[in-house]
Amino acid sequence: MRKKILFSIDSLDCAGAEKSLVTLLSLIDYSRYSVDLMLFAHGTVLEKLVPKEVNILKPLRYTEFSNLSLKEAIFVTLKDKDLLLLLSRLKYSYELRKNNNSNIQKARLFWESVSNVVETNSKEYDIAISYAQGVPSFYIAEKVKAKKKFTWVNVSYRLDEREREFQKNFYDHYDKIVAVSDSTKEIFSQNFPGISEKMQVIYDINNPHFISRMADIGKSYEDSFNGIKILTIGRLARQKGYEIALEACKKMKDNNVNFRWYVLGKGPLEEEIKQNIKENNLTHNFVLLGVKANPYPFIKNADIYVQTSKFEGFGLAIAEARMLNIPVVTTRFDAVYNQMVHKKNGLVVDMNADAVYEGITELINNKELRESIVQYLYSEKKGNIEEITNFYKLIDEREQEYEEKNLIHDY
Repeated sequence: MRKKILFSIDSLDCAGAEKSLVTLLSLIDYSRYSVDLMLFAHGTVLEKLVPKEVNILKPLRYTEFSNLSLKEAIFVTLKDKDLLLLLSRLKYSYELRKNNNSNIQKARLFWESVSNVVETNSKEYDIAISYAQGVPSFYIAEKVKAKKKFTWVNVSYRLDEREREFQKNFYDHYDKIVAVSDSTKEIFSQNFPGISEKMQVIYDINNPHFISRMADIGKSYEDSFNGIKILTIGRLARQKGYEIALEACKKMKDNNVNFRWYVLGKGPLEEEIKQNIKENNLTHNFVLLGVKANPYPFIKNADIYVQTSKFEGFGLAIAEARMLNIPVVTTRFDAVYNQMVHKKNGLVVDMNADAVYEGITELINNKELRESIVQYLYSEKKGNIEEITNFYKLIDEREQEYEEKNLIHDY
C-alpha cells in the first residue's frame, strides 16, 4: 500500500524553495507514494511543471474568499450569513497597515488573523511536510493529521523574541526539522536551541539533466544587445540586496562598461526599483524581465550570473548557474561556501556595491581568470540528485539504496 504524503508550500512561484520542491516531486517514486500538495496561492508559473501524479488540493475556503474583491466578499458574507471570513480578512488587512512588516511578521499576522477560519484537512496522512517556513509550517502543525510531521527550513534569518516565541509553539509539533544547508541549521539552532536536536540537513536537490534540457527550450533574451549580459534571479525583496546591484550597475555605467544587467523576479520592491532605475537613468542598463516559468535559457545565454543577497538558505539560482557553466559573482552570505570556491567556480565578494562592481569587472577584463573559472565549472560535479536518498531515509525511517538511473525521470 502506498504511503500517503502531504506537501505544503505558499505557492509555486519561480523562487528557490519552489523550484526545489518541483525538482523533488519530479524524482519521487509514485509507485510507492501517494502525494497531495496544498498551496496557499494558485495559478503561479511552476504549477505546470508539477508531475501529473501529484494531486493539487483545491484552494482553502479562505484562499478563495481572499481573492474576491471587497464588494464580492461582502455579497458572499451577506448571502451565506457568515461574518467570520470577512472579519478575519479585515483583521489581517488592518494589521498589515499598522506597520511596515517583514515577511516573517506577515506570516505571523496572517495566522493570528485567519487561522480560526482555515479548515482542518479531512484526510489522515502517513507523512505531512511543510516545505517552507511561515504559513505552511503553521498549517501542517495545526490543521493536518499525520503520523509523522516534517518541516523544511530554507531561509537563514535571525528572529526577535516575539517571533521566536510564536514560531516555537509550531515547531514543537514536528518530528524532524530539515535545514537545506549547514549554515541554515546553525542559524536556526541559534534561534531555537531547545529543539535543535530534531534537526538534520538535506540539501536542495538539483537535477542537472532537467536543467540542461530546459535550458535548450523556450525563450531567452529578445533584444539585440551584444555586450556583456549579466543576470540576477530573485524575488524583488530586501533579502536579495537589489540596492547593492543598482549601485554597482550605476558604477559600471559611469565607467563605460558595455553591459546590460537583466533581472528575473517580482516582489514588493518592484516600484521602488523602477524608480531607482528612472532616477539614475539606468533604463537600458538594468532591465526587469518579470517572472519566467523557464529561466534556464536566460541563465545559459548570460555571460555572468550575479547574486547580491544579504542572506540565503542555500542559493539555488547560483547552483543552477554553475550547472550551466556560467561564472558567478556573489556576495558573502552565510551559506555561500556550501557551493562556492573563490576564484575557482566564481568570485565571492564583500556585501557592498564597490566589491560587486570590482568582481564583475575583474571577470570581464581578466580573460585568463574567466577561462579558468569556466573550465573549472565544466569539470565540476553537476547536481546532487543522490540527495533523494536522504529524503527517502527521512520518510521511510530506514536506509535504502536507489541507483541514479532510477532517480531521473524523462521530461
